Amino acid sequence: MTALNLDRVARAHVVAPHPDDEAIGAFGLIVALRRRGVIVDVTLVTDGGASHPNSRAWPRARLTAARYAETCRVMSRAGIRRQDLRFLGYADGALGFAGARAEAQLARDLARRPRPDLIVTPSLNDNHADHRAVARAVVRAWPGSIRRLSYLVWPREVPHRPRPRGRQIRLPLGCRSAMKRAALRLYRTQTGDVDDDPDGFLLDRDLLVRFGRPVERFGSRP
Repeated sequence: MTALNLDRVARAHVVAPHPDDEAIGAFGLIVALRRRGVIVDVTLVTDGGASHPNSRAWPRARLTAARYAETCRVMSRAGIRRQDLRFLGYADGALGFAGARAEAQLARDLARRPRPDLIVTPSLNDNHADHRAVARAVVRAWPGSIRRLSYLVWPREVPHRPRPRGRQIRLPLGCRSAMKRAALRLYRTQTGDVDDDPDGFLLDRDLLVRFGRPVERFGSRP
């Protein structure tokens, strides 16, 4: 596994399928980039509104607004300015099944930002259909000559694809590890504040430990 080299990166673009994936996949990387003075654009593709579909206290509009606010707080801790955050508002849970036309539109939306030196993308090996759709759109959005790092949130079991694609790259977090764990707990809608939907998503203790590991791992291909 190769250590991450961030030399010659002046502008990066981090793309996340849902509000929280940017921190799960790349919080430590974002902090490292900002500490080097790199401009970091962060794009949240879907609205995050499908995590608790049966909640009466948290209808989709309220849940989406809360998830966006959580992401703003978390990214502020990572050094991201509000003007460098974009929320595209695609429907959570639907993008992965929307087809090629929706992915082409997403690619155009992504490419409207200034051209980066580094693109941080979900992995095509991810088990979540939204994540794979975003990864495919990223491939279409920018020339293949731009350097990529892919992160894996939900590894695929069938077929078995436990790692992001390409050469494996690691970023030890050091003191950023505690920052990341604290940041993940700020996603209150995902860690227990929505308590009237037993079938909703929960970022529980086991997942917080898994996502808060002291090393972030990336692949060199989407």
